[in-house]
Amino acid sequence: MSSFEKKFALAVRCCHWMNVPVLLVMLWSGLLIYWASPVYRIGLGSVTLFTLFPDAIFSALGAAYRRAEGASIHFFFMWFFAINGLIYVAYTGVSGEYRELLPNRRSFREAIQVVLHDLGLSHIEPPPRKFNGAQQIAYTAVILMGAGSLSTGLAIYVPVQCGWLARLFGGYEWARWEHFWLAAGYVVFFIIHVAQVARAGWGTFRAMVTGYDVVNPADRRDRRASGLASARPLEKRR
Repeated sequence: MSSFEKKFALAVRCCHWMNVPVLLVMLWSGLLIYWASPVYRIGLGSVTLFTLFPDAIFSALGAAYRRAEGASIHFFFMWFFAINGLIYVAYTGVSGEYRELLPNRRSFREAIQVVLHDLGLSHIEPPPRKFNGAQQIAYTAVILMGAGSLSTGLAIYVPVQCGWLARLFGGYEWARWEHFWLAAGYVVFFIIHVAQVARAGWGTFRAMVTGYDVVNPADRRDRRASGLASARPLEKRR
């Protein structure tokens, strides 16, 4: 008979879902600001393969001539982004959940196995833990990216008052460059994250909404067997 198993705490779920609208608004308002000076491109040396967000795209999205509006929205929602991130980090620290989240010396090797499995190049299943090595690296990286976005954003917003911060990132232009590509990193993470959730099935999404996962007896037996199998090499070393 299937049973319910607690998977995600209320604080984690609230912070997770709060980030969805906040990040979308931050990305949209950031695009409105970027319109004023769209200098970044993809290319090699002096050869430009394509310019990021040319005028036609700004016009099609209705993002042109809205820099002041974008700045006011961006700086307003920045506080929600910062406070939400601080609450999440504080909760994982106080609750001890950081132990499951932070990468360890096995995470990078395990992350390679997970990627190979997801690409269909390996039959080795990811370990039956709350976060596998790839997730530990990805989620920790996103937290660090959030800190980087806030720091570079302040260096851009008040470069005189936070001159030391701008210098830390290599100057105003470098801070702006880093801020832009961190935003692009969120988009890449979001696409991969949604694809992985869709691949994992309805249960993962339901667990992030309700906090509980449905576990059947066969799954429990598989988890126990996997746990015993992973413990045997440790017993031999002792």
